[in-house]
Amino acid sequence: MRDWLAQRVTAVVMALYTLLFLLILIGAPKLDFPGWRQLLAPQWMKLATLLFLLSLYFHAWVGVRNIFMDYIKSSGLRLTLYVIVIAALVVYAGWSVQILWGI
Repeated sequence: MRDWLAQRVTAVVMALYTLLFLLILIGAPKLDFPGWRQLLAPQWMKLATLLFLLSLYFHAWVGVRNIFMDYIKSSGLRLTLYVIVIAALVVYAGWSVQILWGI
């Protein structure tokens, strides 16, 4: 039940952010580099984007973990793949923070 709920909650967060982002893009005058910087400059937009990305990473983790549990029978291989995926997602999360607050 916990995985099911996590998938649904993260999907709703991502859908709401996508709608918000599309509405903002419709009103954006220019989509060049300075325009993107201006779009992502407000603190609320950085936090919303970070929430979206963390939801995406958690959503991906739950999905990939369930796929590994269903299809990878070797415990050693499954554990190795878990570690690789977790490490990649942590790196992605750190990189996301660095990018968002580097703007």
